[in-house]
Amino acid sequence: MNIVELVRQAKASNDFGVLSEGIPYMKTLSISASERQGLLTTQLDADTLHTGNPWLPALHGGVIGGLLETAAILQLCHDQETDNLPKPINITVDYLRSGRIVPTYAEAVVTKHGRRVANVQATCWQDDRNKPIATLFGHFLMS
Repeated sequence: MNIVELVRQAKASNDFGVLSEGIPYMKTLSISASERQGLLTTQLDADTLHTGNPWLPALHGGVIGGLLETAAILQLCHDQETDNLPKPINITVDYLRSGRIVPTYAEAVVTKHGRRVANVQATCWQDDRNKPIATLFGHFLMS
């Protein structure tokens, strides 16, 4: 099943958890998604494989950025009426504190959804939602 069909299936069943099994990137990084009241929460089941700094130990920044980008894309897929996949134009990630090797969560909010471009903000946290470890601001092409 290709990615567009997978997104269609997730939207039809309102179960975005199926994406984690069908998208190799999500499966490799152990990222899953669940929907609650119209907002998707993505979860990274952190493992030593995701370690960037073994002396702390801390999550690799690329893994955190990947989680945030995945959260943004999935929220756009969830919110839009078409099945086209958004494509990143530019993304800025602000790393606010070290991420420990524990479950990490992210949520994204579409701040503007135009015909061609959407703006998204995403935040990820670990134990306390009020203490984010990183944020993302991104622009995505909606083709």
